Amino acid sequence: MNPGTLTISLDFELLWGIFDKVGTSYQPSYFRNTRDLVPIMLEKFAESGIQVTWATVGMLFAENEEEWKAYSPNFLPSYRDRKYSAYEWIKKHGIRPEVHFAPELIQKIIETPGQELGSHSFAHYYTLMRGQSPEQFGEDLIATQKIAKDKFGVKLDSLVFPRNHINELYLGICVENGYRYVRGNPKNWFWQETQHENLSKKFFRSADCFFQVGARTSYPLDEIQTFENEPLIIPASRILRPIVKGNPLMNSSRLSRILEEMEFAAKNGEVYHLWWHPHNFGKDPIASLKELGQILGQFIKLKDAYGMQSLHMKGIGELVEQKSIITSE
Repeated sequence: MNPGTLTISLDFELLWGIFDKVGTSYQPSYFRNTRDLVPIMLEKFAESGIQVTWATVGMLFAENEEEWKAYSPNFLPSYRDRKYSAYEWIKKHGIRPEVHFAPELIQKIIETPGQELGSHSFAHYYTLMRGQSPEQFGEDLIATQKIAKDKFGVKLDSLVFPRNHINELYLGICVENGYRYVRGNPKNWFWQETQHENLSKKFFRSADCFFQVGARTSYPLDEIQTFENEPLIIPASRILRPIVKGNPLMNSSRLSRILEEMEFAAKNGEVYHLWWHPHNFGKDPIASLKELGQILGQFIKLKDAYGMQSLHMKGIGELVEQKSIITSE
């Protein structure tokens, strides 16, 4: 039996991830806290031997507006609803460096042991929204790889589709642009076709954070399949939702579910893929870091008891590829 594996992937985006939802109404302290928290999270991951994929919006790599413009593709997404375009938002509201650029934090990610710098597209690109095209998505991916190579000397191997909008017709484009690994959604129906949201899906997704309403979301490593001309899809298991202030029962219930699922995966040799947005910690940094400490403590306990390992997305992908080669031989 394979050892249980904890995989963590983070969608690092700052305002680029929610501009179409909040406009300019966000609290400055929210992202200020996020910027302060990233180095603390990195330190905790390193201390605990935790590997993490930081799926980062490519626009964050830029130093300033001039550099942002220089790396932005010429062929921009032509969403039918223009509110989803980061470029249109900037035309209307302008650049705000404190929420739009973070090259110093990206450098810290690269320098921290066990951390993988991945991609969340260049412009938080929505591949399932009407009006955009495969060519435009390809241009977006090219821009991300170019700024990563030019500024930080790295190639990005892992990709997380923004809003979990996984367009299966675009998977070949990912491979063409160097992405070998992609985060998939949990198998439950309420995580499918995330571009078509409704109250039922939202209710079941929320309820499943506190008690089991869908199928178990950890899985054997063997379930990750390889297909020619497609990246490996590494399914997510659970999102760590933000702290709910003033509701300790809800918070403890949500955390207990994660700790129990981690233990099941460790005992049964399965992959448990946890993800969240670093800015989710921005509303209540102290309580959020305490929860993170409990999760990392649980991993260390499970590592000692059952040999659980920590692998980022690239690490999982390379392990699957290695096993596939051995099997074929």
